[in-house]
Amino acid sequence: MRRAPSSAPRAGHTLAPPSWRVWSALSIVYVLWGGTYVAIRVMVEDVPPLLGAGARFAIAGVAMLVFLAARGHRVRVSPRSLVAAGLVGLLLPAGGNGLVTVAERDVPAGLAALLIASVPLWLVLMRSTVGRERVHRGTLAGVAVGFCGLGLLLLPGSRPAEATAGGILLVLVAAGSWATGSFLSPRLSMPSDPLVSTGWQMVVGGGALLAGALATGEANDLHLADASAKSLLAFAYLVIAGSLVAFTAYAWLLQNVPISKVATYAYVNPLVAVVLGWALLSEQLSVGTLAGAGLIVASVAAIVTRESAHPPPEPEPVPVPASEATTAEDERCIKQPAVVDSVS
Repeated sequence: MRRAPSSAPRAGHTLAPPSWRVWSALSIVYVLWGGTYVAIRVMVEDVPPLLGAGARFAIAGVAMLVFLAARGHRVRVSPRSLVAAGLVGLLLPAGGNGLVTVAERDVPAGLAALLIASVPLWLVLMRSTVGRERVHRGTLAGVAVGFCGLGLLLLPGSRPAEATAGGILLVLVAAGSWATGSFLSPRLSMPSDPLVSTGWQMVVGGGALLAGALATGEANDLHLADASAKSLLAFAYLVIAGSLVAFTAYAWLLQNVPISKVATYAYVNPLVAVVLGWALLSEQLSVGTLAGAGLIVASVAAIVTRESAHPPPEPEPVPVPASEATTAEDERCIKQPAVVDSVS
């Protein structure tokens, strides 16, 4: 049976993990995931976006599944669970991160991160409309404030001059795709092991992006001999740091730390991206951008705090296929990552 992450230690653990280890894992998630937006912006200077994003997730997904299999995890899943993981893979790595990668040819990294930070706002709206959940007025007020900040970011005088309307629209579509995947994930019969599930999501999402790259002729635009060292290093960063190291730290946090603390990455990541974009890429920070960023980050922080203190009712549990629940560890389910850049 699927259930939400618990703040209690796992079975067999009598002591909470040391504080240094918790904050080391949080720092990895904060910095590495925040840095993915800057890495994407650098990568697409020389690497076609669909091809780069597809290769990134396909390599990371295969590497994760091979590693897990070597560690004794059951990576074979039922057809039903594979379809569910594949659907979420199309919505998260492909529709979410893939579209952001395409958009960052025309949108600065910091602005893209702030627009993607609106995912929790869209998710609350989906819960209250599609899911017909009763959402607390305080949460809805936070959503309203967040959308005011989003409006500020989109004003012609506030957004950076190099940000095109088409690129911004694409990032918003990516945010909607990520929110949809996050909404559906706990309602589907996903693989019971969250790391195995993520591996299959990345494989399917990466495969879909590679198919899109081939269909659009991007393979003909790749000239590795002419690609700069910084673009290739950015790609390596996205595969290793963004998709493997940071997600492993995130999965560990979900199992060992209260969800209210883990969820802080949702409003720290965009701040890290904005600062890194300004420091490393000389991205513009206007008064309107800073005001919009403040409203969005404050609203997401308020929503995360409110939802952690008063969690929404769980979706109807989905039984785990008997073929996958072979051990007590296999049966231990945690909710799939629901942010934004949980595989960023």
